[in-house]
Amino acid sequence: MFKEILKKIKKYQRIIIYGHVRPDGDCYGAQFGLQNIIKNAFPEKDVFVTGETSDFVSFVGTPDIIVGESNLEDSFYQDSLSIVVDTANKLRISNQKYMLGQEIIKIDHHIPVDSYGDVEWVDTNFPSCAQMIAYMSTQVKEFEVTKPGAVAMYTGILTDTGRFKYRGVSELTHQMAGMLLTKGADVEEIDRAMSNETLDMLRFKGFVYQNFVTTDKGFIYLKITDKIRQEFNLTYEEASSVVNMLSGIKGFDVWAIFIEDGDLVRVRLRSSGPDIDKVANLFNGGGHAKASGAALNSWDELDDFIKAVHAIL
Repeated sequence: MFKEILKKIKKYQRIIIYGHVRPDGDCYGAQFGLQNIIKNAFPEKDVFVTGETSDFVSFVGTPDIIVGESNLEDSFYQDSLSIVVDTANKLRISNQKYMLGQEIIKIDHHIPVDSYGDVEWVDTNFPSCAQMIAYMSTQVKEFEVTKPGAVAMYTGILTDTGRFKYRGVSELTHQMAGMLLTKGADVEEIDRAMSNETLDMLRFKGFVYQNFVTTDKGFIYLKITDKIRQEFNLTYEEASSVVNMLSGIKGFDVWAIFIEDGDLVRVRLRSSGPDIDKVANLFNGGGHAKASGAALNSWDELDDFIKAVHAIL
């Protein structure tokens, strides 16, 4: 697999790295980590990261091609290699220009949904896509990690494993994290960048504990409307980051937050018990067995979502 990926990378002068909508730490970690190792191996190549900006992990980097702000012609994409990371669903790829690339590589750790790559490396045994990129860097002699890539990939591993707490964390996870530390990732520096929060965010955390809802089947959740986000001056990313404040509560194995986002209600769904990805699949989503995302078309679908969760409890 690595030989095939390397062969494609060597073939193209222009390489564009794509991620998913509303990028998280792992998406950025995989994108910027991959850009780093390709540029270090082939400095003469043009390697671009494209996607949406992220306030939460802005310290990792800023996309070279920002979705919604770029006016590049289709021809720019047509003679390139598209590499899509951390994205199981075609519709969730933030820049749909990926389809214009001459060839597509898919690298992902989610449960497979769509097959869209000419070359696909999908492995659900990895707890983060950033760890996949880090591992690949140790298996391909041409690839070399320097500090920007180490920071990106360590951040990706850290966020998608819940700071090494989630199921799926393995000996290899810690080996890759250790390798990235030797390449310049600074634990204190990354923690400081991720831990800074505003007084509004602190007040919002109090709101979370005062306003969650529980059901008699063992489901706990929180509704976050646009009005609530405006009241606390929160971005979507900041609001969604509190999902695990509802974890570890005795008697409640499944938890979620529902966030109003324009015409949709986004769902962050988590579990310490039953697999939840099938519930997410029913509501325009998907993901992992214990951590998934979904989207409701309106608040009217909330009761149906709760019933679907109850069916697995």
